[in-house]
Amino acid sequence: MVDLSTLSPSEITVMGSVFCVLLSMHFTMQLISQHLFYWKNPKEQRAILIIVLMAPVYSISSFLGLLDAKGSKPFFMFLVAVKDCYEALVIAKFLALMYSYLNISMSGQIIPDEIKGREIHHSFPVTLFVPRTTHLDHSTLTQLKHWTWQFCVIRPVCSFLMISLQLLGVYPPWLSWIFTVVLNVSVYLALYSLVKFFHVFAKELEPHKPLTKFMCIQGIVFFCFWQGVVLEVLVGLGLIKSHHFWLEVEQLGEALQNVLVVLEMIVFSVMQQYAFHVAPYSGETEAKMRMNKRD
Repeated sequence: MVDLSTLSPSEITVMGSVFCVLLSMHFTMQLISQHLFYWKNPKEQRAILIIVLMAPVYSISSFLGLLDAKGSKPFFMFLVAVKDCYEALVIAKFLALMYSYLNISMSGQIIPDEIKGREIHHSFPVTLFVPRTTHLDHSTLTQLKHWTWQFCVIRPVCSFLMISLQLLGVYPPWLSWIFTVVLNVSVYLALYSLVKFFHVFAKELEPHKPLTKFMCIQGIVFFCFWQGVVLEVLVGLGLIKSHHFWLEVEQLGEALQNVLVVLEMIVFSVMQQYAFHVAPYSGETEAKMRMNKRD
């Protein structure tokens, strides 16, 4: 047994974080093993496996940041880039999962006849470069796919440039703002395409609970983002002060963010077990539908 009274606060924090990381990984691996056991639809389930790994990726990268709380700014930028790049991949795979639910094949140019020709109404500022109303066909779906996947390209490229410039010591504030604008436009376009897809196919996607799945993904992103903003504001206002001589106040803010993310990923890994349940592939869903029909 470990005597906690002999440990320093930093050691207790690290040990607690290790437990949280292992717990979130346990729930995720449990869900993954269930999908691998009932491997009925590889196209859909491959996308699901990539999506549910988002929680442990965030948890592990935050834990690494916590281990090196005195790390340099490029190191923290690298950890943030890892999470953001994986987020971009998850968004793209989520759209691919929605396509699969509707039996849409972009490579085979297969679009069910019942969904062809539907109207998609775009809103400002997207209407600056596309018509306000378009009809669903292969080119429209390809456009939505490109709007999603562009974030998978722009995010890693921007991350590489930001880290490289930071290491070279040529990263002025105005350039940081340019990267911020570019990334925000890119992620807006990616999320816009998902929202439009939901809106057009809400009825067909309802049995698959797409909103629950989407909220599980974006909950991780937005929760982590906004709590990071709040912590930065509290540090800037001087409400968070460092009482640890080995940490600067900015580093303490990063450490608090990492601890919170590690804790929150347990919650999201549990939520994913509901949102991406294996029941549709194990036969449980069909059995319940048959019982309901008999009743």
